[in-house]
Order: sequence, then C-alpha cells, then structure tokens
Amino acid sequence: MKEFSIYWIKEEFASHYFYKSDILYRFIKSYQKEDRRDLSLQFDYITNNFPSQAIISNMKWYLTNHATYQIDGNEIKIQEQSNNITLHIHEKHIKFRCESLQDAEKLLFPVLRLIYPFLFIVDDHLYNFGWISPVTISMMHHGQQVLYSYG
Repeated sequence: MKEFSIYWIKEEFASHYFYKSDILYRFIKSYQKEDRRDLSLQFDYITNNFPSQAIISNMKWYLTNHATYQIDGNEIKIQEQSNNITLHIHEKHIKFRCESLQDAEKLLFPVLRLIYPFLFIVDDHLYNFGWISPVTISMMHHGQQVLYSYG
C-alpha cells in the first residue's frame, strides 16, 4: 500500500506556492526530517489544523451512499468493493494508505474538496506531490495586475 500525507495550507501561501509546489514539498520534507524550531514555527504558520470531528461527520455523510466505513477515534477505514483506504486524522495533517490514488480520488478527495480549499498531498516514500484542490487564477491574482503575452 502507498502512504500519503495531506496538509491544509493557508490561502495566502497556497496562492503564492501553487505553481512552486516543489519548494513547498522540499520545505515539508525538511520539516519532517529535521527537528528544528524554526521549521516547526514556519510549518505551524503556513498550515491549518484539521478539525477531526468535522472531517468525520462529513465523511459519514458522504460515504453513507458510496461505501462502508469504520471509525475508531481519529482513524477511518473506508471500503468500496476492492478499494480500501485507511486514514488517520492528526492535528496538522491527514495520513492515509491506499493501493492507488484513484481509490483516494473516488472515496476521499471529493469530501475533502467540499470543506477544505487548499490541500497539498505528499507521497511519504516517493518524490510525488501536488495539490488536491485547484487554486483558481482569479483567487491567485486578486487585487494584482496580471500581464499576458501573446506570441
């Protein structure tokens, strides 16, 4: 099974780093590997906390007609036919395991997109990362001038 972590990035940082996701990825990996106070403070500053009860209640609502699930504290096991996902809700991230991202796209990401607009996903073992929820161009350049080039 593959393991991934999801981070809820604050809007101002999501807008700024949407097209610079490799920088965000390297920062998160540094934060995970190194026990440094400055990285910890920066990580806390750019990420939001995940309210576990809100996630659990929304998962129950969404999964009722889609899949079976089992909840044990902050752990949720989801199954639909041969698709399985196990997720653990932590204060600053959600860690999940699945066979493929297609399973997560079908069972996990739709409900998360409903409630969290700026989610960044990181593969825990491979150089694989990206945004679950797209940041719209109009949000990214709100109040700023944008230059376009034709040619």
